[in-house]
Amino acid sequence: MSSFADNLAQLAPVDGLQRLFLLGADGQTLAEIENAPGTQGSFRVYHHVAQKWGGIGVDAAQEALTLFAEHTDDARLHPGKHPNIDRLFDIIERNLRFEVRCE
Repeated sequence: MSSFADNLAQLAPVDGLQRLFLLGADGQTLAEIENAPGTQGSFRVYHHVAQKWGGIGVDAAQEALTLFAEHTDDARLHPGKHPNIDRLFDIIERNLRFEVRCE
């Protein structure tokens, strides 16, 4: 199994993007992830799967959990420690879908 660092190294760069917004069905911003230290890895994973899947739904969330690698297991053991991974679990469990906008 690849590590999170190995997986990130395979993703396209996101230079020039500052934040990613998860939008509800009504277009309202429900969450935001910054391309900044501490959340940059999450930003890159979310951006990658959103580009591939045209948003973040169950399939994108499942792929993202694979990309998060060892952090996914840690999030299962420690709910709340990794909120961006917890959100992916929720997307899968509740069959949610978010549109994504980046700036």
